[in-house]
Amino acid sequence: MSEFKRISPDAAQALISNGAVVVDVRDPQSYATAHIAGSSHLDNHSLPDFIAAADFDQPLIVTCYHGHSSQSAAAYLAHQGFAEVYSLDGGFEEWRSRYPALVQAASDH
Repeated sequence: MSEFKRISPDAAQALISNGAVVVDVRDPQSYATAHIAGSSHLDNHSLPDFIAAADFDQPLIVTCYHGHSSQSAAAYLAHQGFAEVYSLDGGFEEWRSRYPALVQAASDH
């Protein structure tokens, strides 16, 4: 069984530019307010559909607020069979501080 790895925002940005999938496990309101551009919101309700439709060979980056909750979510997804799973160090807050141009805000929709 594969395990997840932790990834820096810089390394994550490089993976994303090469097609990695990003999922955000924060609460729906926080995700709706602002999230990593191109990411999908993932919670207990959307999880079965996400797994059913997923490409298990695509790198998967899991993000939360500060990089803590995403670790347990990443471990769970790794155990579901995803080949390459990462937890974003520093979470969305660190991403937003480094890559403000790569954040999608509610006003951008």
